[in-house]
Amino acid sequence: MDHPKTLGELKKSNYTSRSVKEELRENLIKKLQNKEKVFDGILGFDDTVLPDIERAILSRHNVLLLGLRGQAKTRIARLLVNLMDEYMPIVGGSELNDDPLNPMSRYAHDLIAEKGDATPIEWVHRSERYVEKLATPDVSVADLIGDVDPIKAATLKLPYSDERVIHFGLIPRAHRSIFVINELPDLQARIQVSLFNILQEGDIQIRGFKLRLPLDIQFVFTANPEDYTNRGSIITPLKDRIESQILTHYPKTIEISRKITTQEARLAEAQQKGIKVPDLHEILLETISFAARDSEYIDEKSGVSARLSISGYENLMSAAERRMLINGEKKTTARIIDFWGVVPAITGKVELVYEGEQEGPYVVAMNLMGQAIKKMFLDHFPNPDALKRGEQKDPYGTVRAWFSGGNSVDLLNDSSDKEYKEALDEVAGLRKLAEEHTEAKGDELYVYMELALHGLAECNIVNKDVMESSMSFRDILANMLDDEDLFDDE
Repeated sequence: MDHPKTLGELKKSNYTSRSVKEELRENLIKKLQNKEKVFDGILGFDDTVLPDIERAILSRHNVLLLGLRGQAKTRIARLLVNLMDEYMPIVGGSELNDDPLNPMSRYAHDLIAEKGDATPIEWVHRSERYVEKLATPDVSVADLIGDVDPIKAATLKLPYSDERVIHFGLIPRAHRSIFVINELPDLQARIQVSLFNILQEGDIQIRGFKLRLPLDIQFVFTANPEDYTNRGSIITPLKDRIESQILTHYPKTIEISRKITTQEARLAEAQQKGIKVPDLHEILLETISFAARDSEYIDEKSGVSARLSISGYENLMSAAERRMLINGEKKTTARIIDFWGVVPAITGKVELVYEGEQEGPYVVAMNLMGQAIKKMFLDHFPNPDALKRGEQKDPYGTVRAWFSGGNSVDLLNDSSDKEYKEALDEVAGLRKLAEEHTEAKGDELYVYMELALHGLAECNIVNKDVMESSMSFRDILANMLDDEDLFDDE
């Protein structure tokens, strides 16, 4: 498509100027009428957050997205650019995206006065109409609004009283664009004050210059409630000028959380081809995240980011890949013991309360995995504690008896698939237990056999010793007997 290259051609093309909020509104209306997906890749917000954002756009509101870390606030803001026209005309050479039909800057007015309909026109793609700034304590008014540039004054030989010596900040340069400020509460209160008139009137003042610049900007702010109440705050007059405050949240179901994790995880092609992650393990990983959000050891105000599951999934794949490479195998299936490699993803994503600090991040991570494993075990196998003595046959009787006979089994982190299966097959009654309570067959059966083994350990039916490179399962009384032997030696 050939775009008009001069002001005269633009006028003849019947181009009509619109504000950026009108532009977003009209394009959203078209998408809704055509049943098109507006926010592609955002999952779990279809009935909550996204309708609120759409209502805000239809109302031509500036928006504050308020939510804990890892709730896709910035991603949503970045997707708003898809609601803008593909290209927008500006006065050629303008640093403030001047509308050719409604010029704003001194530069644009002078150029149009000089060249008239021959004024050159440039076209800006919508991807260039998005400006994002992370609010940090060192952000200044000059960064956001602008300041007098002495170098420009010297170069152009202009006095400081001439507005052409002004160097405009990010906000004026975002004219006719989307401007996002992330973590708004971290912006100093005196800097937040500088946004008042821009939001309400479009006025800006730079070093005594009273400029009437009718800035046309769609503002989107993001904030974390923890920052909002503790480290910083949004000053009341500014909050009052932000028309829509929208609350985000974490995924409400395991299934949605799984979809987010698999969508966002960055995996190498070799990992995708060579490693299979059973559904059971994907659910187990998300269950760990849900357990972390409910844990008494973790600060609920800080939240548990969706990045925990995403990083954990990547680590799970890498743990399986490392084992596969060590054993010279071309394909493998992830195991529960591979979740050992997920621990670093957990410890780095949670903020502990005092009790959690006393336990230590590693112990907290292992406890979370233990809780998740026990829940998954009880979802597929009978609860050992609920079995009434003598009234029904104990489905774990054969397994108990095997361990009581002094037998033990070691699951090594780096064992080959053959060694792994042989180790599980050693445990008498384990295969039959998995066959009777699941519909798994073939290689998938070993997934549930391992789950049963870990689950029995979490239910204190068998003992699990965690060592540096393996997990050893044996009779629950073995440790007690070992302790008695130590006292006898004394």
